[in-house]
Amino acid sequence: MDTRAFKRSLHHSDRYNRRGFGLGDEVAGSLQTAYQSDLVASLRTNGYELQRGRLTVRLAEAFGFCWGVERAVAMAYETRRHYPSERIWITNEIIHNPSVNDHLRDMNVQFIRVDGGVKDFSDVASGDVVILPAFGATVQEMQLLNERGCHIVDTTCPWVSKVWNTVEKHKKQAFTSIIHGKVKHEETLATSSFAGTYLVVLDLPEAQLVSDYILGKGTREMFMARFASACSPGFDPDRDLVRVGVANQTTMLKSETEEIGKLFERTMLQRYGPAELNDHFLAFNTICDATQERQDAMFALVDEPLDLMVVIGGYNSSNTTHLQEIAVSRGIRSFHIDTPERISPGNRITHKPLGSDRELEELFLPAGTIRVGITSGASTPDRIVEAVIERLIELSED
Repeated sequence: MDTRAFKRSLHHSDRYNRRGFGLGDEVAGSLQTAYQSDLVASLRTNGYELQRGRLTVRLAEAFGFCWGVERAVAMAYETRRHYPSERIWITNEIIHNPSVNDHLRDMNVQFIRVDGGVKDFSDVASGDVVILPAFGATVQEMQLLNERGCHIVDTTCPWVSKVWNTVEKHKKQAFTSIIHGKVKHEETLATSSFAGTYLVVLDLPEAQLVSDYILGKGTREMFMARFASACSPGFDPDRDLVRVGVANQTTMLKSETEEIGKLFERTMLQRYGPAELNDHFLAFNTICDATQERQDAMFALVDEPLDLMVVIGGYNSSNTTHLQEIAVSRGIRSFHIDTPERISPGNRITHKPLGSDRELEELFLPAGTIRVGITSGASTPDRIVEAVIERLIELSED
């Protein structure tokens, strides 16, 4: 499929909207009531710190809703206002936050069913309105919806679109896109659909395996056994790893994405020499500014003396998980929760340790004076952060 030609035709369709409906003022009140917080606004203007009795709360200096998320949520609200009686669907969660998605369900926005990991579009009819979420949708999904005669409202974050443009440049120049991402994440699925030949690597160790193969280490059988479900159809490592470009899922850990890019640059330099490097390696900066700012703020926060860290965001939120990784890497007691209700009376918290299932921890807050760091993922509203702080205050006063 010529994705560039399809995108051009879609963007010129009168059933496609990527700019919203000019109803920002009309939905502003609803958004403020649902998501904003006077308490958090106060902390932002008072050094990101709050003291209540024995408890000190220290907020990261960049956290919560990013511009792309705010834009996506506002467009979803505008869509409901613009189409008051039409059936409205969304191809996945608008963002990875349970409270935001519940608000949309309350507005009678329906979510596409997923059966066995496959989306079921059979109930979507011509004339229905379909919202594409902040992390995008695959080319195949967009084509299906366009052919079915749906009105498409595209809230894809411009930073995600930038990555799509990058892999399309790889494809145009016959480079394989090596995508740093989670192979089943919706954004990576969308990005790979815009690529030509691609290979997804989860982390630096997987990237090292690819580098080793390029340098003649390992067998083809072992390589394909490892990456069979993370590459484009018909992928041949002997043919398709001669010319590579690097891209990323925008919510991955910035430092690791940079290391993967440097690794492949060194690899191709070693394999082909400096004179031919540009014929075998392409690099574009596709790291999201908001993701970078939140990770940088988290690194600064964990350098401070903290008794524990609370990271707030959806359990399936990649950018939130990477914030948790930073705290864990510094040896700080850290608790990832998705909603304030995870903090319960009796000094208990139900949280999700990194790489594990949810578990209950008793005696969550220690005795005596305590300093708690707080951050939240890019899909978490300030009102949720406020509710977490209020629960911490209540526990500290018991």
